[in-house]
Amino acid sequence: MNHKHGLDFEAPIIEIEEKIDALVRSGNTDKKIEEEIIALRRQWREVTRNVYDNLTPWQIVQVARHQERPYTRDYLNLAFDEFVELHGDKHFGDDRAVLTGFAKLDEYKVMVVGHQKGRTYRERTACHFGCAHPEGYRKAMAKMRLAEKFGMPVICFIDTPGAYPGVGAEERGQAQVIAESMFQMSQLRVPIICIVIGEGGSGGALAIGVGDRIAVLQYAYYSVISPEGCAGILWKSHEFAPRAAEALRFTSADLLELGVIDDVIEEPLGGAHRDHHKMAVRMKSYLTTTLAQLTDVPIDELVQQRYEKFRRMGVFLESQPA
Repeated sequence: MNHKHGLDFEAPIIEIEEKIDALVRSGNTDKKIEEEIIALRRQWREVTRNVYDNLTPWQIVQVARHQERPYTRDYLNLAFDEFVELHGDKHFGDDRAVLTGFAKLDEYKVMVVGHQKGRTYRERTACHFGCAHPEGYRKAMAKMRLAEKFGMPVICFIDTPGAYPGVGAEERGQAQVIAESMFQMSQLRVPIICIVIGEGGSGGALAIGVGDRIAVLQYAYYSVISPEGCAGILWKSHEFAPRAAEALRFTSADLLELGVIDDVIEEPLGGAHRDHHKMAVRMKSYLTTTLAQLTDVPIDELVQQRYEKFRRMGVFLESQPA
């Protein structure tokens, strides 16, 4: 097991993992050692469950940002049968923060659009840490239109702190392209599934987040702003990020209760970063089940339901003063 990127609150979990690793590496096949390993694994499950059942919203943000968490390309490698990447927006360039291409998932041929952060520092720099430029969203729109042409469902994997905030991105129409993408997705005449696999930050996430089914992984978050951004605006200091995380109500449980999302996909014990393969199996199961449901719905009805779904969001009641 890799403990390099352990989070602060995972200290008791990592301590047990290191003990198990040491005993396994020793190669000792003595019965007492084997019994000790079994007991430690049982203890690991209990401690891990206790820690992860009681995570604060700020700790969930840390899990969502974990460096070992599976990204779009990991799911393409583990859950899909084939993937052919498509590049470029035919206007400016190819944004590596957005990954697009044809894919096969059992009997379904689909178009995949997803944010990609990169694993190493060099990859992360090339991918702008998952923050897409306008050309990334133009690429996504072009590939979605291609999917519509061939009658292929669209699957979007969302994992971004937000759209790229630089001057160049603004000059090339960042806000406009996000609005265009949302508008086009609202009318796209094919089924759309959107899944937040890590960070779902601001307009950068919403730009590829208009779909017939919106799901969030158990320890991901989906928010109008990052906790640090919110703390900087309200309290003028990033030190208040944990307090902002509490106030924003952006965890999967909150989002489901508020009706912003349709489903929560359960992660393996200890988070998706601990078991990519098990997470990919759960992802594939969710996608195939949901695709079977959506492809049965007449397309006119599907688009109308999508419209009504987003119109319902944000409804609230104000109490009358006494």
